[in-house]
Amino acid sequence: MKEVYITKTSNFLPNRPISNDEMEAKLGEINGVPSKGRRLVLRNNQIKTRYYALDDEGNVTHNNAELAKEAILNLCDENFPAEEIELLSCGTSSPDQILPSHASMVHGALKGGNAEINSPSGACCSGMNALKYGFLSVKSGQTDNAVCSGSERTSSWFRATIYTSEIEHLKELEEKPIIAFNKDFLRWMLSDGAGAFLLENEPKGNCPLRIEWMEGYSYAFELEACMYAGGDKMTDGSLKGWSEYHSEEWSQQSIFAAKQDVKLLDQHILKKGVDSLKLALDKHSLAPEDIDYFLPHISSYYFKDSLYEQMKANGVHIPMDNWFTNLATVGNVGSASIYIMLDELVNSGKLKKGDKILLSVPESARFSYAYAFLTVC
Repeated sequence: MKEVYITKTSNFLPNRPISNDEMEAKLGEINGVPSKGRRLVLRNNQIKTRYYALDDEGNVTHNNAELAKEAILNLCDENFPAEEIELLSCGTSSPDQILPSHASMVHGALKGGNAEINSPSGACCSGMNALKYGFLSVKSGQTDNAVCSGSERTSSWFRATIYTSEIEHLKELEEKPIIAFNKDFLRWMLSDGAGAFLLENEPKGNCPLRIEWMEGYSYAFELEACMYAGGDKMTDGSLKGWSEYHSEEWSQQSIFAAKQDVKLLDQHILKKGVDSLKLALDKHSLAPEDIDYFLPHISSYYFKDSLYEQMKANGVHIPMDNWFTNLATVGNVGSASIYIMLDELVNSGKLKKGDKILLSVPESARFSYAYAFLTVC
């Protein structure tokens, strides 16, 4: 088996940073009425700026595949042209279409050479699953290199026009034309952007990171869906997919809008996160004090202190001084967040040879968790 190193990291954040006060102007007011939930959600998540692939008139500037392409091109130079990519593994929770696959579209946008492609589906963990596929491919010797990415273009999912038909339908039924909180919540949580890693079997570059191991866990066997799109939740907790609805219902009920069961999220996301973290550390006989940098993908600073307390209570005490996150300035970019976070740490100049880094990514869709442990070489 080969050793696997992250030899380059990159990110691409479209356009300019968007402040909290500008968000609703960008996304639009639903039914011409300011959101009642916006200030509450922003106060809890404490995100100050984020990025949208929208211009100041609300027009789309990049699709998802283009965001990923730009991040990947930032890995490429005269020493590693796009034509030399052997495996392209691209994760996202917001593909531009159902078919072709996301990686297929990214590959087409790159205009490089022939390559194997992989498109893991899902939410935040899709970026880590893309990384794991590349890791296993290089480790097994199947390929000498792999380019892995996470990217999101969710802003277009949350523009006010997406909910117009539902509002009009509610008016026809003489009901209050108000979008439910489970649909409004994510409008103030998610951002656009992409990140990418180059994986190779030799420690090249100024700050190569050896991937020691990766682990993943799912709790779907005991918990129902918490975040979902392209369907709706039934009273028994099951999901009814878009193909089981009549086409007119797709817009009348905003079936394709992303929704979050906030109560379920609050109840389980941290508990299962600490449980899976302990499983990963115990499996590899890793003590918390062995970790120099802990990079948790948290969707909101609302969870940060509670996560820390639960980790301490369960014997996984990683001091807060060892935590690194850029949520406040970059926003929650879903599957791309961990890529963008590590890229910022690598470029901070803080890392030194021998440092140990733990990447931690939760996914609320149906409660999945992914981890990667790295050593600075």
